[in-house]
Order: sequence, then C-alpha cells, then structure tokens
Amino acid sequence: MSRRVRRKVARRGKEKVVLPSYPEVEDEVIGSEKNEVVDWTSLPDDTVIQLMSCLNYRDRASLSSTCRTWRALGASPCLWSSLDLRAHKCDIAMAASLASRCMNLQKLRFRGAESADSIIHLQARNLRELSGDYCRKITDATLSVIVARHEALESLQLGPDFCERITSDAVKAIALCCPKLKKLRLSGIRDICGDAINALAKLCPNLTDIGFLDCLNVDEVALGNVLSVRFLSVAGTSNMKWGVVSQVWHKLPKLVGLDVSRTDVGPITISRLLTSSKSLKVLCALNCPVLEEENNISAVKSKGKLLLALFTDIFKALASLFAETTKNEKNVFLDWRNSKNKDKNLNEIMTWLEWILSHILLRTAESNPQGLDDFWLKQGAGLLLSLMQSTQEDVQERAATGLATFVVINDENASIDCGRAEAVMKDGGIRLLLDLAKSWREGLQSEAAKAIANLSVNAKVAKAVAEEGGINILAVLARSMNRLVAEEAAGGLWNLSVGEEHKGAIADAGGVKALVDLIFKWSSGGDGVLERAAGALANLAADDKCSMEVALAGGVHALVMLARSCKFEGVQEQAARALANLAAHGDSNSNNSAVGQEAGALEALVQLTRSPHEGVRRLLVHCGIYHLMTGTGKQLLQLVALRHWLSLHNPVQMPLQVCKRGLPVLFGDCRCLKLTALPLDVKEVLHL
Repeated sequence: MSRRVRRKVARRGKEKVVLPSYPEVEDEVIGSEKNEVVDWTSLPDDTVIQLMSCLNYRDRASLSSTCRTWRALGASPCLWSSLDLRAHKCDIAMAASLASRCMNLQKLRFRGAESADSIIHLQARNLRELSGDYCRKITDATLSVIVARHEALESLQLGPDFCERITSDAVKAIALCCPKLKKLRLSGIRDICGDAINALAKLCPNLTDIGFLDCLNVDEVALGNVLSVRFLSVAGTSNMKWGVVSQVWHKLPKLVGLDVSRTDVGPITISRLLTSSKSLKVLCALNCPVLEEENNISAVKSKGKLLLALFTDIFKALASLFAETTKNEKNVFLDWRNSKNKDKNLNEIMTWLEWILSHILLRTAESNPQGLDDFWLKQGAGLLLSLMQSTQEDVQERAATGLATFVVINDENASIDCGRAEAVMKDGGIRLLLDLAKSWREGLQSEAAKAIANLSVNAKVAKAVAEEGGINILAVLARSMNRLVAEEAAGGLWNLSVGEEHKGAIADAGGVKALVDLIFKWSSGGDGVLERAAGALANLAADDKCSMEVALAGGVHALVMLARSCKFEGVQEQAARALANLAAHGDSNSNNSAVGQEAGALEALVQLTRSPHEGVRRLLVHCGIYHLMTGTGKQLLQLVALRHWLSLHNPVQMPLQVCKRGLPVLFGDCRCLKLTALPLDVKEVLHL
C-alpha cells in the first residue's frame, strides 16, 4: 500500500515510553545491595502482570516460560483482552494453541486470508472488535463464518486495501449475525446493494458509524434508511448519484459527520447538505477535484457548519468546535486530548475525525496527485504529525505511513521531496517518529522506522536523525524478532549509511553486527529484509574501518551466501556491491584476501556474471570482480570467469566502448593467458 524508498549506491570514496532515571541515589542503592541476591519471583503478582502488559507477545511468552508462577500469571485474562496477529503467521495450529488464552479476547487485529481462516479456532466468543488488512483474498464464505461465530461483534473493519472477493452477500451475513454492531468499515467492495444496506438498517439498530470506502457502487437511497447512523464515509467511492444524495441524506436525523473525500462531488451537493441537514456538523471533502475548481469554491455555502477541504484552513476550522480558542491552532488535537472535556458528542466527533483524516491523507499520499505541494507544506505535514500523537493505534500507524509516503517522488531512484521532508523535521517530526519507534507495539515500530528511512534520504534530515539518537534506535530495531520491524530498520540504516559522517556511528551502535545477523536470521524470509541489510553493508564496506567491522562480524560469509543462493535481483546486486567494496581496499586492510579465501566467494561472483538481471552483470563489470582474483589461482579464475561471461555475451556484437570499459576492468591484464580461440576483435580489446 505504501511507497518505499530504495537506496541504490554509495561507492567507496572520500505510545511514548519514558525511561526512569536514578540520579544520586543509584550508587547508594547499588553499594548497599550489590552483594544481595534479588529474587524476582517474590515480586507482587500485580507488578509482574503490569510488567508483562508492557511487553510484546513474544517477550511476554519468553518471560512466562521462566517459572511456573509467571507462567500462570502470563495467562491472566487481562493480558489477553487484545491481540495483534499481523506480524505473525497465524495458521489453524497456532490459533488452536492460543485458544485457551483467548476466552476473554475482545479486540483482534489480523492480516491476510490465512489468518482470517484461522480466527474461528481462537474460540473468542466474546470478541468485540475485529480489524483486518491485506484482505484481497478473503471470501464471502470466510467472512460469513467469522461473523457467525462472533455474534457479540461491535466493530468490524476490513481495509484499507481492497476486499475484492467480498460481495453484498457477506454484508447481509454481517447484518444477520451481529445485531450489536456499532461500527462497520469496509474497503474496495465492488457493489453494496440496497438489500444488504436495508438489512443493516433493520437488524443493527446500534449501527452509528459506517464506512464504505473506495467501492464501485453503493445504493444511495438505501443508505438514507439507516436512521441510526451518526458518522458516514463514502470516501473514494465512484459512481455516486449526487443528486440522490442531496435529496436523501440530509433527512438522516442523527447524521453528525459525513466524509465524501476523493470523490467527484460538486459544490451544489455540498451546499445542499450543509444547508439542509439539521444535525450535520462536519463535512469532509478533501481532494475532490470538481469541488476544488476555482469557479466552484465561491459557490459553497456552509451555514456555520464545518467544511474540511483543501481550500479551507483545517486547523482553524477544528479549533472553532471548542468554546475556548486554542493559543496555537495547530495544537488543536493535542489540546483536545489533554483537556478534561466531558462533551461526549464532541469527543466522538474528534475521534472519528482522527480516523477519517488519517485514512484520507494516506490515500492521497499514495496516489500522489499533482498540485498539492502547497497543501502538504502548509497543512498536510502538520496534520500527519498531530495524528501521530493520537491515542488510537491504527491512526498513529497510518499517520506514520503517510509521512513515509508523501515525501516520496520516485520509488526506484530514491527521490524524495526535500521541502516536504524538511517541513516534517522543522515541526518536530523526527523526535515524534523516534518516540513511536521506541513503542512496545511492533506495528508502530515498523511504520515509524519506515518513515525515518524515507525521510533520511535528505541529508539534513539524516543529520537530525543521528543527532536525536536515531542510529541507536534503528540498530536496536534491526535486532527485532519481527521481520517487518527489522526490515524497515535495516532500510533506515541503509539510507543513513550513505553519509560518510554516519558510518562510524552505525558501527559504534552495533549496527554492523545487527545487519549481518539479519542476513542469517532471515536468509529465506524474502527479498526486502535481505536487500536492505546487504545494501547497508555495501555502503559501510566502502569505509576502510567499517569494512573491517563487516569482516569481523561474519559479513563476508553472509554476503557470499546471498550471492550464491538468493535469486532476487536487488539482493544479488547489493551482495555483489558489498563484496566488491570489501575487496577494493587493496593493501589498506586484509579484507581483500579474506574475500578471496572465503569458500565459494569467487565461484559465486562468477555465477553472478550469468545472472539474468542486467543490473547485476553491469555492477560486476564496473565494480571490478578483478579485485577478488588474487593468489595462485588468479589465471585459472580469470579463465573461468571469461568463459562464463562469453557464454552469455558476444563481445564482437557489443559496442566497442563497452568492451573497452568492461572487459579489462572485469578481467584485468589477460595477456598472460593463451586464449587462442578468442575472436580477433576480442583479442584487440584485451590487448592480447
């Protein structure tokens, strides 16, 4: 869903955790108790449970396995009221093993169709909230079984990616099985017919929050029958009949918030809704091209109600909701969270707005429409930073992902918008992201690390990240047992390692060892984490001192393993570049001979000359595989390499300039080899 920066080449050349502090008393305590043995099992049960509640599931399980007492405490129902399975492969066997602890489970987040198929085996009959993403392969049958087994559901959210295989039949099943439903948000359904919506209206009397996002067709008339709805979003939904909408939806008696963002709604519909609805207070219409045409803006009449659009001051509009005006309108969300406001209706509006705005901004950043530079600099970046401080975890994650996405201009050539990146930095975004990265929630860690990685492409931001302690934080995250967290952290170290001034700091923070360990840990875990780890090591290997650290940490063996066994182009390219950088130091250190002596290193590089990926072959030519060919077997290895290379190319048919640049660099001085079978043109290029 989100766009990620891939960093290519750096050639050799020139929720908030507050750590306790113990000042002067610490030495006294240590001095008086240094000879005493601490019995951790004597801690009060409630203290242990509180400690476990601050750990992720993996660490909680490890702590529970230390003794019988803590094993019992680790199964306490209060520790299993919420479960996030997105980072784990949840199959039927895993779900069955968790079932005994999930009797009181109330909130569940999952990812993908396999996890969806396993949910019923958790036996969480009291489940209240269910949220899933990567739902493209989830079918009507699966969703129907899930809702049939969880009749107490009050909230069901699937998205933000498209639910392509879910139809109106599943929506009817939801209405039939979940009479207590209060919130329903579904993304990317092709058609939601009138019968399905009418079933929701009839059978779910408590349904107050509906989101049919990025759908193709939604029955507008039927939505007018859901009299209980207070918050409604049809953002990104196409084929809407806005004439019908303006005639029907203003009659909804309880409608407070309406979101029609990213649609083709026009000024006439917006004005009618704002002037005709008695209950409507907030209307979101962000990124609506028809509405935003210069001639249409003046035609919009709000009648004292809030219209949030690209041409409005969103912070100022939100601040107007409160009786007391805030000193700094950009702090409106923060002031609201810190206030003792007991207005239930206002709190519901602000909570809904946080979710809606985070979704709109992320979707807009992903589509990256033209002409929004001014909005992102003046409002968008500030909104994302405000939403990152939300108490809603999914809002925080989407805001961090939005920051990672909106700065990217081009994914492939590591191009970002410097103005947007520096706007994030100036508004304190680096500190906020680093604090999120220190959260115990792995979902937040992953998205925050991704944002830090993308922003760090900008040299000024990279410097700020380093000064704020970001290198140490990323090095710690790179050791995570969660592959997604480790992958994004490695990406951050990759981008930071481009700067010569950061290489030593990465090594001092233990980043080199963490990156090497990643390759061994996730050798079969996919190309993302491996490419990032190898890319960061390649950049670090260009530095003489850091290259020694790479070799000492086992980096040569790890990189050779990748070069020999991994088939992904990006991984091959970065592994070859790293080995070439390690060997390019010549007599300045011993890495040259270390690479040459590593079992299978030269054979692996020769094998890469036959790679089907042109980028990998070109890299081997220009980085100089010749540097690795030392010792008594030099001539034989040259011959083997040349034979493989010629089996893939016909130098006679290649431009002479390419041959002159490529072959001598790749094979060095070949005059000592008696290759009488070579064509005359090749002999001339090699100066034979």
